[in-house]
Amino acid sequence: MTATEPTLDVAPADELATLLAGIQRLVRRRLRQTMDEPRLRGAQAELLRLVRDNPGLRVSQAAGELCLAGNSVSTLVNQLAALGLLRRESDPADRRAALLYATPQAVERIEAWRRRRRALMNDVVAGLPPADRDALDAALPALRRVAEGLRALPPPEEP
Repeated sequence: MTATEPTLDVAPADELATLLAGIQRLVRRRLRQTMDEPRLRGAQAELLRLVRDNPGLRVSQAAGELCLAGNSVSTLVNQLAALGLLRRESDPADRRAALLYATPQAVERIEAWRRRRRALMNDVVAGLPPADRDALDAALPALRRVAEGLRALPPPEEP
């Protein structure tokens, strides 16, 4: 750090990370109470959402996007394929590579989760005072930039 760089108070950044993790955990717990199907682990759900939003993604691309090792993503692919939630197709350009697609069952499951999450969060946010709702609206661009900053970081070196 140079003398001209401002020092950042880490307390707000730490509190933000703690609050985001806690909110995410609470949302998952609330939504799981209304689910009939078996629960997916966090990495499984992340991979499924990524493939749903990017059909035809390669395992190596998914690994890079999720900041996971390729063999870890391959294991997740096998698990999700066994559950009937993910489909693999050979890449016509490179038969050794697989292209990933979410099955219709997976797409419906993700959409149902998103609908329930949207309803839950709408109810909670609607119950806040107007000033808090305005503060949340004003914070969204900064939160998007935090997410972009995290995505832009180089991947950690593997041991």
